Amino acid sequence: MTDADLSSPKGALARAPAMGRLLHKAALITGGAQGLGAAIAKRFAEEGAVVIIGDLERQAAAGRAAAEKIRAAGGKALFIVLDVTSEESWIGAVAAAEKEAGGLDILVNNAGINIREPIETMGAENFDTMLAVNVKGPFLGCKHCIPALRRRGGGSILNMSSVCGLVGHRYTTEAYTVTKGAITLLTKTIAVRYAKDNIRCNSLHPSTVNTPLVQELFKDPERKKERLGEVPLGRLAGEADVANAALFLASGEAAFLNGVALPVDGGATAD
Repeated sequence: MTDADLSSPKGALARAPAMGRLLHKAALITGGAQGLGAAIAKRFAEEGAVVIIGDLERQAAAGRAAAEKIRAAGGKALFIVLDVTSEESWIGAVAAAEKEAGGLDILVNNAGINIREPIETMGAENFDTMLAVNVKGPFLGCKHCIPALRRRGGGSILNMSSVCGLVGHRYTTEAYTVTKGAITLLTKTIAVRYAKDNIRCNSLHPSTVNTPLVQELFKDPERKKERLGEVPLGRLAGEADVANAALFLASGEAAFLNGVALPVDGGATAD
């Protein structure tokens, strides 16, 4: 069940930059309350998009704060409760986007989890949980957003994969790689099947991104050495690196890019 934060809907959606690469576009971003999702939402709003931040009920405070921060900067944003594993929740999210933003032009399937257990010890229940969020979520998002994009005459879908969706990764567990590999091929299938409707679908493949969680992991110097050592540019991806790549793929500048698996990895998958 979605729950739009619309205590002042006119104020929430009234202001926007006069110019921008996403002007007059409406974008739904899953997992948008914090981290990469929030960074993408902020960047899209800076370029004129109406941003619908979708996240779980337990992230509502953070999601509303992210939307308010965008509005305070002159952008247009609202928060809705969205459980990506729930078909009912997706139906409500699309309805809210069409009601409050007038339609939907961009879907960013960003929500994802990683239960860091190797294949020999991971329980089937944890594997099912990862499949539900990382694969079923984007699948349902595409299912329910494609008709909305078609009603707008086309649009763009961005699926957040990973370098683990392109290559085997020695430092990442098998279950995560399975889910991100599935997203890579889901993207390509959507791209070729719905191009006739002027709907483009591309995937983003970041290497390790410099987030608070990663900084916590890097208290272990060996882990830090491992991850930095695999990137030819010698640094982690920043949230802005990924948000800017997402902006490019969502914008008209990438109008002829469809079915692309774009690494944002400092050359990690080229080595």
